[in-house]
Amino acid sequence: MTDSIDLLDVAYMDKGERFHSLITSNYRDGLPGVLILPAWMGIDREAITAAHRLQSQGYVAMIADIYGLKQKPKSTKEAAVVSKAFKEDYKLYQNRIFLALQEFGKWRGVWSQTVVMGYCFGGTGALEAVRGNLEIQAAVCIHGDLYKSPLRDTKVSNYRVLIEHAAKDQTVSLKDVENLMVEMEESRADWQLITYGGAKHAFTNPWSQDYHKMMADRAWEHTLQFLDEVLK
Repeated sequence: MTDSIDLLDVAYMDKGERFHSLITSNYRDGLPGVLILPAWMGIDREAITAAHRLQSQGYVAMIADIYGLKQKPKSTKEAAVVSKAFKEDYKLYQNRIFLALQEFGKWRGVWSQTVVMGYCFGGTGALEAVRGNLEIQAAVCIHGDLYKSPLRDTKVSNYRVLIEHAAKDQTVSLKDVENLMVEMEESRADWQLITYGGAKHAFTNPWSQDYHKMMADRAWEHTLQFLDEVLK
């Protein structure tokens, strides 16, 4: 991917699986970090663009390779199957995020001052990071799948959470939104949910037919405001 040329390859292994995440070149500068979880196709242009933009704002960013080389989807049909499997096996998803966080910390030499931020499937991962009590300060879920099985008992009281949701998201039911709000309130988390009027699911992605520039710009400003509050 040509727009990833300025990012460095972070290669690591786990249980025979090879992973290739990408990190910004300022990783040695002692700056706060943002781990980006990409959408269901894996590392894509939206995640790469976000990494560059975060670097320009004074953050170290790393895009996590969640699938590994063997499972990387080649089509949206494959992505739907693989991402669904990770949502159902949420402990595996949480472990893949944990692995990426460990590598992020090794490269930076810092394990604190870290936020997990994700888009779509990655937005779901951001919520799973706090549900799994991973060692981060906060999470940003951007048009993620908000569903969680009612059989799961999770507490996210030690985290700050920002959820950015499209009002016309065709993939998320109002019931899922309501259940997430109940989950956050019962956990007594420091949380906020911002709903973007007129926006459909992938509204922040310039390469999606759902792209809504005005709402995407607002969401980015809300993200930066949140990151600055948490990390600076």
